[in-house]
Amino acid sequence: MKLIDTLKNIWNIEELKDRIIMTFSLLLVYRFGAQVVLPGIDADQLTGLASNFDGGGIGSILNAFTGGAFSNASVFALGIMPYISASIVVQLMGIAIPYLQKLQKEGASGQKKINQITRWLTIGICLIQAPSYLLSLGSLGVPDSAFVLGKGLEFMVPGVIILVTGCVFAMWLGEKITDKGIGNGISLLIMVGIIATLPKAFVQEVVSRVDGTGGVMLVLIELLVWFVIILLCIMLVMAVRKIPVQYARRAASGGYEKHEEGSRQFIPLKLNASGVMPIIFAQAIMFVPAALGQLDTSWATSVQTAFGDIFGFWYNLVFALLIIVFTYFYTAITVPTNKMADDLKRNGGFIAGIRPGTETADYLDKIMSQITLPGSIFLALVAIFPAFVSLMGVTQQWALFYGGTSLLIMVGVAIDTMQQINSYLLNRHYDGLIKTGKNRKSVA
Repeated sequence: MKLIDTLKNIWNIEELKDRIIMTFSLLLVYRFGAQVVLPGIDADQLTGLASNFDGGGIGSILNAFTGGAFSNASVFALGIMPYISASIVVQLMGIAIPYLQKLQKEGASGQKKINQITRWLTIGICLIQAPSYLLSLGSLGVPDSAFVLGKGLEFMVPGVIILVTGCVFAMWLGEKITDKGIGNGISLLIMVGIIATLPKAFVQEVVSRVDGTGGVMLVLIELLVWFVIILLCIMLVMAVRKIPVQYARRAASGGYEKHEEGSRQFIPLKLNASGVMPIIFAQAIMFVPAALGQLDTSWATSVQTAFGDIFGFWYNLVFALLIIVFTYFYTAITVPTNKMADDLKRNGGFIAGIRPGTETADYLDKIMSQITLPGSIFLALVAIFPAFVSLMGVTQQWALFYGGTSLLIMVGVAIDTMQQINSYLLNRHYDGLIKTGKNRKSVA
């Protein structure tokens, strides 16, 4: 009943209701576009392309990120990954290029220019990936008879234009969800694509267990383990280190001021302050070996062989290291310890035993470094856990949801979206999704 009351409260908040409807509408548009096949390709002859991504491998992750659009030869085949790649490049360049550093310090106006640079870079990446994708369709299982217009310029030129436009449109959808909807739009597009592949993966696992070894009982055990891993992921996302802060209070009495006992509060520093972005960034980098495999050279083939197996040792080792590195990097640029210290000093707050100002910033930075290390390692271990699960006989498609990129993104994005909804409820004096209960009454 409490859940029903909470859902009613959500519907009673007009702005929140409109944002949720807008979010679902734009997500439906994205899912519809993922089923629209590129002009010039016979959709009935794409079974070979789809089967190429059913047996696991890095291609299955890419296909999951696009919600099946990659294996459908859809207008959204490139998905949102070019935008993610462009974001990584721009943020990395922000460390070395003074102009970008200057923009980062200019607040909203600077961020607007950085977003524009990211969009143009996204188009540039699309212009490279689109023809590569179209040229590789034949080797990925699409027969020559499927190309109604042939493989010449009359197919390539419109195909490239449509793929680039599809990626830009998906990017626009993500930004609109962030601006007019609820949650992070880009992350939601990726999450919806991943969820779209989950039912099929689970059905394949059930069929393999029922027809093979283990039966229904083993499927139930696998589900139990899956829920435990989900709980661990939630704990990772929600865990915080509370830094006690005191605020000195003064009260006027008899023409002079006297100090009262300070009020005590906390600064919550998240164990995983960077959220799912290190996973997305690292996964984008791990797509590079698969792209290199398209080159007809011995070294490219060697790289593709070593890193093409997502359950292999070298893939998971490099993937885990990238996650740790990106966790530190993204935490450093998203947690402004200097600003936090300045705000504390301005509001009369202080950490016991630490001087306000620079020493407080250094102390917060030190604490963040200490908690980021175990957080990043745990994040990396959860990300590579599917490799261990696959060794126990779980089908590769279903193993991808035992941690890994898929589960972490789903959990992280779902919690982030729920927290935004929660803030709307609390601001309207309702109990939120995190802790349900009776409506709160505002105090006059």
